Amino acid sequence: MKREEFEDCLHRQSSLLERIRLAAHELHEHVNQHYSGNLPYGYHLDAVAACVREFGHEVCMEATDVVPLVFSAYYHDSIEDARLTYNDVMRHAQTAGGMEEEKARLATEIVYALTNEKGRNRAERANEKYYAGIRQTPYAPFVKASDRLANMRYSFRLTSPSNIRMMKVYAGEWEHFIRSIRGNDDDVRLSVPDSLVGQIEGLIKGVGAL
Repeated sequence: MKREEFEDCLHRQSSLLERIRLAAHELHEHVNQHYSGNLPYGYHLDAVAACVREFGHEVCMEATDVVPLVFSAYYHDSIEDARLTYNDVMRHAQTAGGMEEEKARLATEIVYALTNEKGRNRAERANEKYYAGIRQTPYAPFVKASDRLANMRYSFRLTSPSNIRMMKVYAGEWEHFIRSIRGNDDDVRLSVPDSLVGQIEGLIKGVGAL
């Protein structure tokens, strides 16, 4: 999709997308979830959605996929962290998101694919079954990469011990992570834009040069 067409879709759906944003913020506030210790979790959701808005034209196949794509950015942690079920996410997609069943299911499948497996540690929660689900779900590789870029943009500021620790984790995981999430490049919906990959690799290279 051309950037201009994608941005026009965002503009035309701006009221609906704001409703989705507020609903997602409220959902995470209700379970008292925070980001990086003291920030409202909506800070992170907005950052992921901003990445989706920035690069979404490179993977979005049609105008009717724009709302499900942005919805999944705001709701990507809703099953894992905000106690929603698959059917709850479907309901939110149809109510807050105003989607018909087909597109609500597209959005919900992305959220479901991005929900970590049960596990005792980071590796068990993001195991091969988890990554296989991402690779097989349209737009899930892109939204997962957007989530990672948002987290890295935050942690690579190196303003706290926690930032420094996570910067090292993300940099160390990067090669395995990108190999694990990329799907079949013949289907653009399963791809990760080179421009997004370049941004992440630029962050890693920049910190490595310090």
